[in-house]
Amino acid sequence: MTTLEPRSPYSPEELEKLYPKGLDLKLVQILLRHGERSPVSPRFQSTGLAPHWPYCNAARQITSVLLSAARDKDVSQWDELKYRRRLETFGVDDGPVVASGPTGQFDAICQPGELTDKGRESTLALGQRLRHLYVDQLGFMPRLISDSDMIYLRSTPIPRALESVQQAFWGMYPPSARTASFPVPTILTRTPADETLYPNDGNCRRFAQLSRAFAQRTADRWNDTDDMKYLTKVLSKYMPGNTPVAVDSHPRLSGIMDTINSTLAHGPATRLPDDFYDPKVRDIIEKIGCEEWFAGYEESTEYRALGIGALVGDLVSRMVGSVERTGNDGLVEIAGEDGALGTGRGGEHEIKFAMSGCHDTTLAALLASLGTFDGNKWPPYTSHIALELFRNRTETSEVPPPVTRPDRTGEQPEKVRSQGWWARLFGSNRELAPGPEEVPSQLEGIARKRMDELTDDQKNQFKGYYVRVRYNNMVMQVPGCKPQGKHLEGDESFCTLEAFKAIADKYTPRNWKAACASNMDDSPFPSKVEPAGYD
Repeated sequence: MTTLEPRSPYSPEELEKLYPKGLDLKLVQILLRHGERSPVSPRFQSTGLAPHWPYCNAARQITSVLLSAARDKDVSQWDELKYRRRLETFGVDDGPVVASGPTGQFDAICQPGELTDKGRESTLALGQRLRHLYVDQLGFMPRLISDSDMIYLRSTPIPRALESVQQAFWGMYPPSARTASFPVPTILTRTPADETLYPNDGNCRRFAQLSRAFAQRTADRWNDTDDMKYLTKVLSKYMPGNTPVAVDSHPRLSGIMDTINSTLAHGPATRLPDDFYDPKVRDIIEKIGCEEWFAGYEESTEYRALGIGALVGDLVSRMVGSVERTGNDGLVEIAGEDGALGTGRGGEHEIKFAMSGCHDTTLAALLASLGTFDGNKWPPYTSHIALELFRNRTETSEVPPPVTRPDRTGEQPEKVRSQGWWARLFGSNRELAPGPEEVPSQLEGIARKRMDELTDDQKNQFKGYYVRVRYNNMVMQVPGCKPQGKHLEGDESFCTLEAFKAIADKYTPRNWKAACASNMDDSPFPSKVEPAGYD
């Protein structure tokens, strides 16, 4: 519910079972929740909880990029400004005062929801654990890298997620593991309007409608129960005006959980009264909170499609692109100095490792949509999901890379970037995707086509490829992969790529933005439960 306690590294015996001989690891995609943070809103100040937390020492040494005066007016020169940040707030007479921590600290004060020193430590440690597994134990990734062309990095635009993926990358490839000529790596982000790396109810009207309806259903189910009465008995004396605790109280039950989790993750100077840490209180809050936020993914195909489907489509596209060797594995987005295929140093490697900084709602949404949500437990800070793609050497041979490449000097790279980025995000909708004459043949693949649209020859490309999902180093079982023929013989945790893609296809939207504006007059609930994790 709060800080993750990672297990010890896999033993040689565990590795042999988890990564059997005959299976080649081809692609790893990591989704990581950011590390520990301050509360997103100050709450329960009446209990003595400090509104400003002194756990963000990065504020002492912030660096900004500046454009400086150039000797030659035609040449831009860049420099850095290092500065110390302090927060200003209202004083007792509304005059300005410098915000201070519980013992009067002025520096290292956190913004609301900011990644703390502990959050940086835990995400750095996650990167080190990933290095130990994929570099030291498996030899999948190189010990020393001269560029990051085989690594896809992405983050939501929220700073704590971006900083967490940076810390994890630093842990996996510290300066000692990079050559002196290592260039600046590419980290992809999106504008909030286009963001699909978290459930985007702020920019998807229909999903906002669905999420509000499921939240209200949870309130209707739980507000008058014995469990909620117990929460009110224990916590109402700390609520504003001694009001009862409810799913939709002020603060909401999920807001209470947020403050409990963030305080538990940090020091004794920022603690709530002991009543908040009553094990029964925490269990009830977590149970109800998970239903409010994540039950929709387990019950509704539309909820899955709008909340997490676009991201799942990207993840599967990268897997299929890795099989096809067409650039759909993420190569187009990161290759070259300017992001265009074939320019600068880029375009010569396949993507082998992807890492995305995201949030608890991302991880739980993905697990719930795959039918693998782990006992309705809220993902702790620095949790991660690993989606691993394998090839069985005895069942298939690899597809050779394309012989030709787009023109390195003309306009074609721009068209490659349009197809690789824009059209794959929103599907093959003709109003959004480039016309057939604009699409380079190297990218005319099957990544965004649904299984029922593929020919037998196209489906045969998936033969011998398997997908496995691990959550915080626990192997997860997708229920739709259990039937015979949909998993590796003898191990149901290895789902065939064909079966995994068929499950994902059920809720990968063809045009996410159009779907977000559709069905506004329809019921938010399906006529019957639509179980997750099946094709």
